[in-house]
Amino acid sequence: MTASINLTQAARQAITLMDLTSLNDSDTDASTEALCQQAKTPYGHPAALCVYPSFIVTAKRALHAHQLSDKVRVATVTNFPDGGDDIMAAARATREAVASGADEVDVVFPYRALMAGDEETGLELVEMCHAACGGQALLKVIIESGELKDPALIQRASELAIEGGADFIKTSTGKVDTNATLEAADIMLKTIKASGKPVGFKAAGGVRTTEDAAAYMALAADIMGPHWVTPEHFRFGASSLLDNLIATLRGEALMDNEEDY
Repeated sequence: MTASINLTQAARQAITLMDLTSLNDSDTDASTEALCQQAKTPYGHPAALCVYPSFIVTAKRALHAHQLSDKVRVATVTNFPDGGDDIMAAARATREAVASGADEVDVVFPYRALMAGDEETGLELVEMCHAACGGQALLKVIIESGELKDPALIQRASELAIEGGADFIKTSTGKVDTNATLEAADIMLKTIKASGKPVGFKAAGGVRTTEDAAAYMALAADIMGPHWVTPEHFRFGASSLLDNLIATLRGEALMDNEEDY
């Protein structure tokens, strides 16, 4: 029974930590509106919705219609998913996203450049995108840990992103073979702690179940302290996770009802 209670608590907390995400080629205004409808659950709401830049305005309007505009932020992506090394293009796209109303921008770090030994491009790109946010939006930097693979590269990408002004560092785009892993999360969280800066962490790609979410939250609590695991510091980027969290909570409610009879 203890494990069940812990999973229920984890599910409730994880909902509040979610960036409910839809980044599909088939996305439309209608599917974006449906995503906003999903955000209104009986168990609370996610921290943000993450959509392509062309759907920022639609998401804003739909959240307002559902009376969630003051509760759920709108996030988007730039330099996505390729993580190219065109600094000015990434900064321009970031500036345009903020002008469209994005509250948060998830930009892909030029990880291939880092793998080739070029640290300066990544640092400058993050600095320029941070400047493009103009203090109006959070900057979340995707290091694509599954492609970097080497723990030393994961750590260095995290360090450069933090040095460049990232508000969060994020594991993955969700568009490669290996996305979020606990091993990468461990490196990234320890890098944040070592920096001494108020930088958050986001696990994205492959976090699909309450058990998955609970493992990441436990890791973060162990490294950073339990009070650190809040929407201000910790996020999940996921599309299918919400359904599993709700199923966990509904299952608990069903068990409670059965015990009443």
